[in-house]
Amino acid sequence: MPKNNINIKIGGEAGQGVESGGAGLAKALSRGGLQIYGLSDYMSRIRGGYNFFQIRVSEGPVYVHTDPVNLVIAFNEEAAQAHLSEIVPGGGIIYDKGLKVDTSSWAGRQVQAFPMPLKEIAKQIGGSDIMLNTAALGGAVGVTDYEFERIADVITQNFKRKGPQVVESNVKVAEAAYNFAQQNYAPDFDWKLSPIPGPPRMLVNGNQAFCMGAIASGCRFIAGYPMTPATTILEYMTAKANKFGIVTKQTEDETAAILMAIGASHAGVRAMTATSGGGFCLMVEALGLAGCTETPIVVVLAQRGGPSTGLPTRTEQSDLQFAIHASHGEWPRIILTPGSIDQCFEAGLRAFNLAEKYQTPVIVLTDLYLTTSIRSVELDAFDFSKVKVDRGETLFPEDMDKLSNGYYRYQLSENGVSPRAIPGHEKGVYVAVGDEHNIDGSITEDAEVRNAQMQKRMQKLETARRDIRPPEYYGAKNPEVTFIGWGSTRGALMESVDRLKASGTRASMIHFADIWPFPEEATLKLLEQCRETIAVEQNYTGQLANLIREQTGFKVDRRINKYDGRQISPDEVVAAVRKGVAANV
Repeated sequence: MPKNNINIKIGGEAGQGVESGGAGLAKALSRGGLQIYGLSDYMSRIRGGYNFFQIRVSEGPVYVHTDPVNLVIAFNEEAAQAHLSEIVPGGGIIYDKGLKVDTSSWAGRQVQAFPMPLKEIAKQIGGSDIMLNTAALGGAVGVTDYEFERIADVITQNFKRKGPQVVESNVKVAEAAYNFAQQNYAPDFDWKLSPIPGPPRMLVNGNQAFCMGAIASGCRFIAGYPMTPATTILEYMTAKANKFGIVTKQTEDETAAILMAIGASHAGVRAMTATSGGGFCLMVEALGLAGCTETPIVVVLAQRGGPSTGLPTRTEQSDLQFAIHASHGEWPRIILTPGSIDQCFEAGLRAFNLAEKYQTPVIVLTDLYLTTSIRSVELDAFDFSKVKVDRGETLFPEDMDKLSNGYYRYQLSENGVSPRAIPGHEKGVYVAVGDEHNIDGSITEDAEVRNAQMQKRMQKLETARRDIRPPEYYGAKNPEVTFIGWGSTRGALMESVDRLKASGTRASMIHFADIWPFPEEATLKLLEQCRETIAVEQNYTGQLANLIREQTGFKVDRRINKYDGRQISPDEVVAAVRKGVAANV
């Protein structure tokens, strides 16, 4: 079996340390030069309910999870049975010998049982069975022959704030379980892990990457109301607030959050809010206010399963059409749909520039999978030296001093963008209202003025096309099959292209990271070279496929749709292709 190529799942109830344990193991493996993709799957409960954390390990870059599993670490009976069908022949399950686990069918599935005295080790050596998860991680490192010092270093770092005694106890517990697994099970387990040379890396999720880009781009205000999976954006920005001079506000609801962001932006500060589908519903009226007053704000819409409360801790891509048409009336907005950790960082950089350059809301569509999954990236993966802040037609006090013919906030212009004064200057007084208005902001119902202001605002969509990136093309030049996707399906589609190539099928991918205004010409140019097209989306109706037909007239040949709240994998995509029919997976 090849070294350093393994999938590990840690399963148990919320509160048993599933996520913290998985994150710790991922960190230990990453520090050994290995590449990591980590998937967190959890129920919407504080305690109880089945959760798991999956770690994909490789020597090369990995951008998505895969379905087959080599090793399961089970913290309870449910975890010991939940993933049997996913375990490859020869794979195994580590569990405490005190659990009541039915292993009668395991031999027929060629799954190895690795019962260990985890609770006993935790009690006798650590003094408390709360360290059972530490013992289990030690057992996992032992059965794979990975260097114990790597996990010991992570344990030390994680527990040092609790004092040296707690650190020592946890390290000893992990070491005892490590030795037990090495002596009893490692010889029969084929998948091994060992450190390799490599540059230092960090483990980052999509929300963290976006925040890094946002801070570098000059975001200094965020207001929000906690809502999974957008909450960690507010938490990250708050954690960095003192260092970077950021004002963060946890508001009473989402309506207040977006209104505060609009107010901060009106005052000249780069501002944002972040929410999920239900919260975005509450923001819609105020979003229209930003559109009418031409106030640049950034809104992160981190999608999850709907409608209503739906699936609070599951992933979906069902808000694309909602974002394009949110709020009544017609007004321009820009929509970015990053598909990787790197693209989340870029979206954080670009969103504020685009918002101010075109004086309109920019909506960044992510989803739970992208925002919570972690990937190992090199420390220089995010190039901060290339950050350029573009504030467009923003007028500062020194610019206002030079004005001699008066100032009109909504002055007509060929590109749809009017000079924007920061309030406070005596020459820059104007009215900002949600009613239709004249060039100075005064309310009007004049038909001619209405036409002129509508045309001015909507012209921004045409002007903004020059900053909209074309779809990404990956794969063969003359493909037999082409996948079309947006957002977080990117990793699954890229790997599907590679797998089909390895089996003799020429495949390619067209992926949208910028989706509105829709890049019509670039899309048609790419589609012209495609023989068979398959749209792959995490929604029921195929919202991107429908948008492509609406904007270009091109009808996608087949669709693969998944809407059960779980992220699609390359295994599912390739299997659906080989069935030769449209599929819901």
